[in-house]
Amino acid sequence: MTQESSTQTQAHHDNHGSTPAAWTAVVIISIAFLLGTLAVMFGNWPLFWVSAGLVVVGGIAGKALAAMGYGKKAD
Repeated sequence: MTQESSTQTQAHHDNHGSTPAAWTAVVIISIAFLLGTLAVMFGNWPLFWVSAGLVVVGGIAGKALAAMGYGKKAD
């Protein structure tokens, strides 16, 4: 039996996009989908269209925050 050296190497850490920009977009879009679901269930079409607009706002907010430096850093 041979023993291999026990050198420790640090694996590349990937944050999977877990940034303030990503979380902001996810929270806004999730709330929009929740409101949109409730709007369809109760037949409240103005709320449905507001929630559809919030999906767009969430995407814009995520991109804006990423542009301000709160997104994933380039390697």
